[in-house]
Amino acid sequence: MKITFLGTGTSQGVPVIGCRCAVCSSLDYRDKRLRVSVLIEADGQNVVIDTGPDFRQQMLREGISKLDAVLLTHSHKDHIAGLDDVRAFNYLQKKDMPVYGSSHTLQQVKKEFYYAFSDEKYPGTPQIGLFEIDEKEFLVHKIKVMPLPVSHLHMPVLGFRLGNFSYITDANFISDETVKKLQGTQILVLNALQKEAHPSHFTLEQALAQAQRIQAAQTYFTHISHKMGLHQTVSRELPAGVALAYDGLSVTL
Repeated sequence: MKITFLGTGTSQGVPVIGCRCAVCSSLDYRDKRLRVSVLIEADGQNVVIDTGPDFRQQMLREGISKLDAVLLTHSHKDHIAGLDDVRAFNYLQKKDMPVYGSSHTLQQVKKEFYYAFSDEKYPGTPQIGLFEIDEKEFLVHKIKVMPLPVSHLHMPVLGFRLGNFSYITDANFISDETVKKLQGTQILVLNALQKEAHPSHFTLEQALAQAQRIQAAQTYFTHISHKMGLHQTVSRELPAGVALAYDGLSVTL
């Protein structure tokens, strides 16, 4: 299994246009973060978790010409806004794009992209097949996927476990039941927004505590805001087995 971080950033804490702070003016490519998403390559299949506003740019950057499924964690715009661009894969692959999500998430997808689900479709609209999931394990082609229920303040969000890889974003609470589902994870991806307190996301300190609780062999932090600071600086503060992810990072499991 190969995991590629398509984006590790967030719309939270976005700087003003023309900002010349240390992060904005950094020449380190690891400080240039598109909205959060990840590509999983396993068993000959390419699966993306979340299609944010930068989805098209991310696919072009990584040279992805084949996509077999999309998993959606929740319905916020920074996680679904790029779904329209699956139309390129519809054209190449001559079939609908399977999209998996909770009932609430798929309802929102139908509202946001109503034109893709109308009885009389305009030519060229995205072709999307919706698959409702709950907390039970399901198959994406031959890949087993275990949903990981977490909370984003009052909003239910799904993380996903595929084999020994687990991915959680936009969370500020993980139940004991979900931690049990995470046991044995070798690579954990977890959101860490910033150092300051936030009502709906883990801070860096809170994310470190969750990493200690879950005990994955390697933890990567994602959904990193502008306020976190420079990649190089924050990386020096992290313990062994924990690292900031960055756009374009690939790891093999």
